[in-house]
Amino acid sequence: MHARFQATESVKISVEEAEIPIQHYLRQPQRLVKAIANPKLMKQLSDDLYELKMRPINFMGIYHFQPTVLLKVWTRANGTVYLKSEGCQIQGIDYINRRFCLNLKGILSPQQHQNQTTLEGQADLEVKVDIPSPLMLTPKSILEGTGNGLLKSVLTRIKQRLISQLLEDYSQWAATEVKQADNNSTITDLGLT
Repeated sequence: MHARFQATESVKISVEEAEIPIQHYLRQPQRLVKAIANPKLMKQLSDDLYELKMRPINFMGIYHFQPTVLLKVWTRANGTVYLKSEGCQIQGIDYINRRFCLNLKGILSPQQHQNQTTLEGQADLEVKVDIPSPLMLTPKSILEGTGNGLLKSVLTRIKQRLISQLLEDYSQWAATEVKQADNNSTITDLGLT
């Protein structure tokens, strides 16, 4: 039996602007990836490609597995960030690994509303899988409810981490950039270059 699970999560975050606009921060996709992923479970493969190990997943108390996702992340000049899965591997259950397809698409974009900047975005996650024989007698509605709920919980965890980590990292980054710029101008003013 083939099953398809899906979930969508939206986010809207008010940004307290630092001296450097958040659009400059968002043009560095590696910072965003570090904000949404546990650094211990992430590996940068190239400028825009990352390998992310997700937390181990328990499906219906029977199957325990850990997806590893190849994630492409790129930005536009206006600071809009795009995410797209490029592949996925399941560690733990070879049967599922051969019959599993994960698609993740996301966007996060800075928006100006009067004098306030917000980050607005959405992530869509879809999984297609052939259900292993021990679960074939389970009603499809229960499988879909469990699978959709599982995907929603994954996106919710990512959203919570994004909300808590992104603004903190942006603030620290902006302060460091301003301090470095001040130090460089002081050195230039003193004729030390």
